[in-house]
Amino acid sequence: MRIGLYPGTFDPITLGHIDIIQRAMALVDRLVIGVAINRDKGPLFTLEERVAMVEAECAAITAKTGGEIIVHPFENLLIDCARDVGAGIIVRGLRAVADFEYEFQMVGMNRALDASIETVFMMADARRQAIASKLVKEIARLGGDVSKFVTPPVAEALGRKYG
Repeated sequence: MRIGLYPGTFDPITLGHIDIIQRAMALVDRLVIGVAINRDKGPLFTLEERVAMVEAECAAITAKTGGEIIVHPFENLLIDCARDVGAGIIVRGLRAVADFEYEFQMVGMNRALDASIETVFMMADARRQAIASKLVKEIARLGGDVSKFVTPPVAEALGRKYG
């Protein structure tokens, strides 16, 4: 069984994340969405809220594809999380050259820790390349329309957070 791990903070999950999830499903039999507990980033949504949002969005994907998606919170090293869930592939989304530079460094470190786990980069769809959770939160905080960047339930959750 091919198991992939797609890690991130998903604060919140965006249409860019959903695009990568849908396309990654074609590469693996089981996709584990690793929701990072990253206290340093100071997420807007609690871990429980982020997990619930990711699970809700992934339920729609699995209903269409019949594939298997598991949402898995983690706070340890990414490579240890990959081992914990049996992943042989780490899936990473790229939007721009700046993403690549950071990800290139991460791949080098991860390969030094465990060379048996491969990293697969997926370019974001051209319509989704500008989407970043940080920017979506900023738009929502300032009262802007985020409907082009997130699903309606996520937009509603952002609206509740920012009132």
